[in-house]
Amino acid sequence: MESRKIVEESEQFLATSTRDLPLVLDRGEGVWLYDVDGNKYLDFTSGVGVNNLGWPSHPEVIRVAEAQMRKLAHSMGNDFYNVPQLELAKKLVQLAPGEFPKKVFFSNSGTEAVEASIKLIKQSDPKRKYLVAFIGSFHGRTFGSLSLTASKPVQKYLFGPTLPGVFHIPYPNPFRNPWHINGYEDPEGLTNAVLEYLESWVFAHLVDPEEVAGIIFEPIQGEGGYIVPPKGFFSQLEKTARKYGIYLIDDEVQMGMGRTGKMFAIENFNSTPDVITLAKALGGGLYPIGATVFRKDLDFKKKGMHSNTFGGNAVACAIGVKTLEIVKELLPRVNELSKLFREELTQMKVDDVRGLGLAWGIEFVKGERKDPDTKTRDKVIEESFKKGLLLIPAGKSAIRIIPPLVISEEEAKIGLSMLKEVINSLR
Repeated sequence: MESRKIVEESEQFLATSTRDLPLVLDRGEGVWLYDVDGNKYLDFTSGVGVNNLGWPSHPEVIRVAEAQMRKLAHSMGNDFYNVPQLELAKKLVQLAPGEFPKKVFFSNSGTEAVEASIKLIKQSDPKRKYLVAFIGSFHGRTFGSLSLTASKPVQKYLFGPTLPGVFHIPYPNPFRNPWHINGYEDPEGLTNAVLEYLESWVFAHLVDPEEVAGIIFEPIQGEGGYIVPPKGFFSQLEKTARKYGIYLIDDEVQMGMGRTGKMFAIENFNSTPDVITLAKALGGGLYPIGATVFRKDLDFKKKGMHSNTFGGNAVACAIGVKTLEIVKELLPRVNELSKLFREELTQMKVDDVRGLGLAWGIEFVKGERKDPDTKTRDKVIEESFKKGLLLIPAGKSAIRIIPPLVISEEEAKIGLSMLKEVINSLR
């Protein structure tokens, strides 16, 4: 098999990373992927949220990308001006929640978008040096964003110490949390427990809130297990932040661009952040791009405080404009299919189901303590792969189910049926 040869050579020449399945991708068509041996797979991964518009991308996005490539690609967006960069910035400012003036900084990835957000809020008030993030979060792998990340110990293994001054608090996980509160039955109790921990323990014993610059969060935790918090959590967190003059950074890198049935995931939670970070799906599956959308009054105080080489790339921004248009049209489809996924997943032999739109997590645990059943989770992914269904893990024992937003109802039912068959054979 050609795949086996390429995998073996890749292990010899490529750095150790997160690859587990022996899949060597060759091409994609919509929601289907093909390996170099001609095997066909139904994609429930969306390239970890990059290919929301399918593989290789939506035909209109490809057309726009090709046209822009023939005119101008690299465009020194932080040194000169170009029209696609302006058009995308205007669209993002218009779509982002919050009735206040906004600006945009463009970069190449999610971790860069987060790094920019850290600088923005820190320089806005030099006396505010500290940050608050959540246990289970993933915000990137460069040193600033890695300091905020708290999903798995391996992500920081041998890299410490990271950026000082970051305090982590429990995320309001309805299924498993330090207080053993059933957050599905008592969402308000779980919300109050997290906020009490922040105020009565962190602010009372570890750091004065007047020195905290910002609180960063994912509206739905991605790498941490596709955790959906109680509906009212972020509006209450916002009240706490406003009381102390703390900025809110909303990391939408994985959950933005229509994944949850809204353009921005935070729109599901009646809260308005000061900064939003974007990447992944904004590039339409074709081009790397990151964006940091922020309150205009947070803008960098001096020219040259922050910049990069490829941010504002004309091709990436042209793609972003078209991607936003297409995603907006797909939102009704996403919300309709959400009902199908909820109905089908809740009938499977799993221990927890959570999600919104086309962002779903299923989890496997053991015993009354809900100890992670990583072995079963990994076996489900492995056996699904053998059947032709692509899945990827999240957290210690969860699977994220994130098909491209362009998936049809028929294709969704095929994938869900395959998944159900695998789970039934193992449990």
